[in-house]
Amino acid sequence: MDTDRDFDRLLAEGAAAPVEGWAFDWLAGRASEERPPWRYARLVAARMATAEAALDVDTGGGEVLAEVPQPPRVLVATEGWPPNVEIARRTLRPLGATVVAVTPDAPLPFRNASFDLVVSRHPVRTDWAETARVLRPGGTFLSQQIGPGTVRELSEAILGPLPEPVERRPDRAVSAARDAGLTVVDLREATLRTVFHDIAAVVWFLRKVVWTVPGFTVDRYRRELHALHRRIRDDGPFVAHARRFLIEAHRG
Repeated sequence: MDTDRDFDRLLAEGAAAPVEGWAFDWLAGRASEERPPWRYARLVAARMATAEAALDVDTGGGEVLAEVPQPPRVLVATEGWPPNVEIARRTLRPLGATVVAVTPDAPLPFRNASFDLVVSRHPVRTDWAETARVLRPGGTFLSQQIGPGTVRELSEAILGPLPEPVERRPDRAVSAARDAGLTVVDLREATLRTVFHDIAAVVWFLRKVVWTVPGFTVDRYRRELHALHRRIRDDGPFVAHARRFLIEAHRG
């Protein structure tokens, strides 16, 4: 169907690059995303410095925890995607952290009131009841989450027009936290400009951030990818907007 050699080369690059872990270094020079103004990693580091026992849920490859200069005495992370578990163990070994492999949607494998701090960046799903259960009285949950309709422009470039998003709304997170007995003390939202400079970056991103186009494969969406490649070539970088929110809640 396609004789565009540049397209084929870029497609192959994006399809072959590894996507394990939760770092985005491969996109350097090919895509960029604004950072949220609250500087989540810095907030986590500050909370860790005063914690006795902390848990990072959905740690990915341990990238955020690896930046903590002063870890607590007890530091545990969970991860549900098997390829990331060993990466996280290697990454977090210098901090003395324990990485626990978990099954998605299963209860957290910890006793009640085990941690005075629970953090999570971009969790697949927040189990508010379990979060509240493992927090000690007076404990804190701090999380940067993906907001509704994140990079919607990219999803629609591949899938066509989509209905208005109803999942991952900050107001629903607040309600769920309160229903679990937590008190929400901070909620912030941000819309972040996200720029893709070539189709290889798009392919790699869609392979890694799987909820953007569920069931994505290069073969299945080759025609749509080619149209987007030509759009980038003719009109310049493709711009989408990521949505994030920060939520902090305490257990009374």
